Amino acid sequence: MTYSPLTPLDGKVAVVTGGARGIGFESAKALRECGATVVIVDINREVGPKAAAELEGDFLPADLTKSDQVAQVAADIVAKHKRIDIAFNNAGIAVSAPSEECTDEQWLQVININLNAVFFCCREFGKVMLKQGKGSIINTASMSGVISNVPQPQSAYNTSKAGVIMLTKSLAGEWAKRGVRVNSISPGYIGTEMTKEGMSNTEWYKQWLEFTPMGRVGEPREVAAAVLFLASDASSYFTGSNLLVDGGYTCW
Repeated sequence: MTYSPLTPLDGKVAVVTGGARGIGFESAKALRECGATVVIVDINREVGPKAAAELEGDFLPADLTKSDQVAQVAADIVAKHKRIDIAFNNAGIAVSAPSEECTDEQWLQVININLNAVFFCCREFGKVMLKQGKGSIINTASMSGVISNVPQPQSAYNTSKAGVIMLTKSLAGEWAKRGVRVNSISPGYIGTEMTKEGMSNTEWYKQWLEFTPMGRVGEPREVAAAVLFLASDASSYFTGSNLLVDGGYTCW
């Protein structure tokens, strides 16, 4: 698939967390094809450099649950590229566990990666954008922040993604008059490595498709197109929005 935004991204600097694979990599690819310089941030030191090299971009390894590492990533990007125009805060994990059996460690791991790390990224990349007077932040939430999935039990994941949606709205309200737009995307079931693990459970997968009006899982490129739209000036009147890319799952 070839990407083409309504407005070009030439000269823009985009940072993509969790950009080594899946939705993150496909979105980084879309941003690069449309002219942006891409910086991939990922904890995976094996896949990350290869992904960045393919896009002629930079790779910065980081544990995004550590706020000092996020601050260093922002500083390193500014030191080399002088600015951050687009931040796609995408890194995340999923844990399925019955709530009565969910351990403290499981709960905190999900909240730390899916919510706390997103806030740290918004804060540090947002500081740069506020100083510039312009920027676009896109956070990866999920349809699971809007509905409660069945049949898998995943209260920690659902809670973390609902938090991302409200964080997005809160920051959008704070920063709108200072030139920084903040939106979120909420994918449904997308054919990534993380989702494919759940798809291997035939009972779960059957219900997922039955509950999705389109009757199929989405592809990473279909989410990347939404990220590209929110990153570009084509979405200049969008802020505080949560764009659902779910094949209609939440319309029933």
